[in-house]
Amino acid sequence: MARTKTNLTKRKRPRASRGGKLRIGDHWNAINIIALSQTNPLKAVAEFVENCIDAQARHITIVRGRQKGRHYLRVVDDGSGIPQDEDGIPDFKFVATHICDSIKRQLKDREGEGIQGEFGIGLLSFWTVGEELQLTSAGADGTAYRMTMTKGSPDYRVTARKQLFSQEGTELVVYPLLAGVRQLSGERIQRYLSAELRDRIRRSSVEIRVIDRAARSEYRVEPRQFSGQLLHNLPTPQCDRGEIYVELYLSDPGPDNRVGLYRRGTRVLPSISELERFQCEPWSSGYLQGIIDASFLTLSPGTRRGIIQDDAYSYFSQCMLEVEKALQEVIEEHRRAEEEEASQRILRSVRRALREAFLALPREDYDWFDLYSSSRRAPEDSSETEALTGVEEGASGDSYRRDQELDEADTSPQREFFEFPGPLHSVVLSPRSAVVKVGESKSIRALCRDRSGRIVDESLHFSWCITEGEGRIEHAEGEFATFHASDTPGLTLIEVKVVQRDTRMTAGAALTVTDSLIDKHDGLRGPKKGLPGYTFRHAPGELWRSRMDFEQNLVIINNGHRDFVFASRQKNLKLRYICRLFGKELVLQNFPGIDRGKLLERMIELSLYTEEYLR
Repeated sequence: MARTKTNLTKRKRPRASRGGKLRIGDHWNAINIIALSQTNPLKAVAEFVENCIDAQARHITIVRGRQKGRHYLRVVDDGSGIPQDEDGIPDFKFVATHICDSIKRQLKDREGEGIQGEFGIGLLSFWTVGEELQLTSAGADGTAYRMTMTKGSPDYRVTARKQLFSQEGTELVVYPLLAGVRQLSGERIQRYLSAELRDRIRRSSVEIRVIDRAARSEYRVEPRQFSGQLLHNLPTPQCDRGEIYVELYLSDPGPDNRVGLYRRGTRVLPSISELERFQCEPWSSGYLQGIIDASFLTLSPGTRRGIIQDDAYSYFSQCMLEVEKALQEVIEEHRRAEEEEASQRILRSVRRALREAFLALPREDYDWFDLYSSSRRAPEDSSETEALTGVEEGASGDSYRRDQELDEADTSPQREFFEFPGPLHSVVLSPRSAVVKVGESKSIRALCRDRSGRIVDESLHFSWCITEGEGRIEHAEGEFATFHASDTPGLTLIEVKVVQRDTRMTAGAALTVTDSLIDKHDGLRGPKKGLPGYTFRHAPGELWRSRMDFEQNLVIINNGHRDFVFASRQKNLKLRYICRLFGKELVLQNFPGIDRGKLLERMIELSLYTEEYLR
């Protein structure tokens, strides 16, 4: 009895777990999962085209049309067609019954490179495009055979087709298209294929046409061309697992600039920065376009988009370190050049705006930069050259006479057409705002310009008048008028009407009549050197925003100040900020010794007129 209990106890012990092999429990469910893994219909179309290229096709035609009110997609090529069996019939049975066991894998092993497919699931992607797939290919005797597959059905059928002429290559038809794919235009297909299969098209020299019968248009698929400057001197990645091909272009920064990741000529990622390892500069800088093709990466078989981050990926990342370093140096150099060019543009814009503002402001209040000097001595530096020659048309009788002298000196027959002014387009009074002491006079000029900003002085008729306030106008029918202030302080508004043939323009000015003027302490001013330039000094943590260097005639801007950092986020904001710093230095030097209230009034005055012309 005891022996029996011992035997029973031994029988009840659980057996030790053993290993085994994985297998698919429900084959049809697995096929469903594979067929629906491709969610991008454009990628599915690219799969169809790649099958044609793998079949050595020279010409591929993609037709998008409509038949009996239902949309279809047809892909026709002149390649070798479906491989034939022993009887010379296209081996559709192998295609349909060897999912995930592509016949191309065997061909690739025998024939080497040039064939891309390897998973045997490309045709199943038609489930994301349409309801039914019809694949037609010819046999050895020229008879056409068609295989038909239906979405959601495990069955397929092969039938012989009667036709008048033998058919070369393969014809694939997906009909009808799914509701969400009906708007898949021929232009979208063309753009996608030109980027997705860029290198495959270039290497195979295949000709691809997209005919959109619904839109009555035809497109030719050309390999995508990148803009920007091709980088020639990049180091070649040293790799013993396969070739890494790098073709990169440097262009102006923008969100559309991306570097695509390719594998054997087919794009697997639109941007390499989608990978966490490459979410850094230079790849995320927005300066680069181009492709990186690594033949040894492991492609994700389900979607055929993206790669497996395995040992091959890690090796690829290490190989790209030297290229990254070189690219970062190129981008930094390009950024420095951009900053210098941007600084020059900002300086030109600020100077132009200041000159235009000075035309509207009282000459006697803003003469520190020697903008109105009639002296024609040779300037000592480039900033003075621009200050003297850049003040178009001046703001006084002296500058006007200087313009007249230049015009009279340039009356040779060789004068170019574009040097002649066009018709009247605008009129501005100079100054448009001024302060006049009671009982004194003020000369005002009407600046008439064409659309390009050139001075217009022919066939003009002037009519000056006072529209509000007291005072008297002298020479009311000429380009220059003289305003005589009354003995009573107040505001006087002046208007001029200018007529040139059928064109009539009006401009106005505001003159403040006062019984006293601000003492500007002219003797305290420094030498007149023209409009200054500017430079940066990085001083984070310090409160000063700008300083004036009289010896160098430069405005020194603290680019480490928090306000500068904030303004640098946008070009227009940075331009206005620097312009205000120029205005601050100008006002400080023009009005020394006055109280803070009046100084702020002058700041507002100059900012108002300057920012109107800032662009």
